[in-house]
Amino acid sequence: MKIFNTLTRQKEEFIPLRDKEVGLYTCGPTVYDYAHIGNLRTYLFEDILRRVLENFGYKVKQIMNITDVEDKIITGSQKAGLSLKTFTRKYEKIFKSDLKKLNIKSPAKFTRATEHIPAMIKLIEALLAKSLAYQIEGSVYFKTSAFKKYGKLARLDMEGLRSGARVDIDDYKEGVHDFVLWKAVKKGEPSWPSPFGKGRPGWHIECSAMSMQYLGETFDMHAAGVDLIFPHHENEIAQSEGATGKTFVNYWLHGEHLLVDGQKMSKSLGNLFTLRDLEEKDFAPLIFRYLILTTHYRSKLNFTWESLGAAKNTLRKLKDFVNELTSHKNTGLPKTSLDDYKKGFEEAITDDLNTPEALAIVWKLINNYHGQPKQYNPKKILKLIYDFDKVLGLRLKKIGSVEIPVEIKSLVEQREKLRQEKKWEEADIVREKIEKLGWRVKDTLERPIIGKI
Repeated sequence: MKIFNTLTRQKEEFIPLRDKEVGLYTCGPTVYDYAHIGNLRTYLFEDILRRVLENFGYKVKQIMNITDVEDKIITGSQKAGLSLKTFTRKYEKIFKSDLKKLNIKSPAKFTRATEHIPAMIKLIEALLAKSLAYQIEGSVYFKTSAFKKYGKLARLDMEGLRSGARVDIDDYKEGVHDFVLWKAVKKGEPSWPSPFGKGRPGWHIECSAMSMQYLGETFDMHAAGVDLIFPHHENEIAQSEGATGKTFVNYWLHGEHLLVDGQKMSKSLGNLFTLRDLEEKDFAPLIFRYLILTTHYRSKLNFTWESLGAAKNTLRKLKDFVNELTSHKNTGLPKTSLDDYKKGFEEAITDDLNTPEALAIVWKLINNYHGQPKQYNPKKILKLIYDFDKVLGLRLKKIGSVEIPVEIKSLVEQREKLRQEKKWEEADIVREKIEKLGWRVKDTLERPIIGKI
């Protein structure tokens, strides 16, 4: 398996620290609002990464943080008149619901920042002991000039810098790149006791403390969006390696931005969409998942309603094909082998998660089957597509097992009778009635195939 390592700026063969075991840390949400579709693209790419690893026999221990204390959270909770916990748990629950709808696997553990304050304090103490941090008026800052390798991930030519990166603005810190590890208490804000005085952790220290607590001082993979390369991941490396003297992460993976009609998403432009917005326009979450699969994770994806509509139609065709094979009676053993398709899919998906090429293999198989159906064993094709879907995550196996209501079956039989009598207009009226009830009919040589819209 080859992956693009942001640290080296090249594809590398993946070699885990422990045979067939992978430690994976993925930066999770800051729970003050709904996750937007740009966030969700990142979580989908991370899910594909995990699925590929698991598909090839690796046991993946994935940790995802929940940032539940931060400036925007504090402001939001105060405006809502809710406690920090009540406010953040609301959006955490919504976030987890979004993951489930998108068929994104849950990590081994979600780690809330507020539940790991002692680990963060311990890490800050280690940095102070090594003179890599300093205190000013109850706050603690990391001294980047004291860490000679600062900038090795972003390369500090700002190649890694992306719009949207969070940078602390603080007149008290000594150096322009210095960042806060512990924020002194402010009136009306939540705080915790510490050796440095009451306060709360800075954003960057959270991920270092939590990832090392569950995955060790050195682990295999760290993944997120490109907007976190600098300063967040750069700062994670500095504070982690500064404290331990060891390599923090071996492989860094970053997914590119999602644009909307060629522009960056923002509330001011009115183009910041959530999963709810897609569902309100009759786009099921798995349609968005399919759209994400059509573009390589390291390429910008330009979201439009037209592209989502195209993904909807294509996914429908894929579901129809699965339905067709599920009901097929041909179980012969023709000569045509499926080995090349399996090999092609595996080569694509293990080449830095090349999902567009992997999908192309799927459609090549479908088109070749439709061209010469008698040359293939439908049941074997169905099994292979189910195997592919362990990586793609489109829940294709559930399609053939959907229970069709008696009313729908009756309408389909009624339509078939009308078609046999060549009463085409009346048959179309029945089809429309079926579709209004949330079902669709695909006509085949053997019999009509019924599926959910």
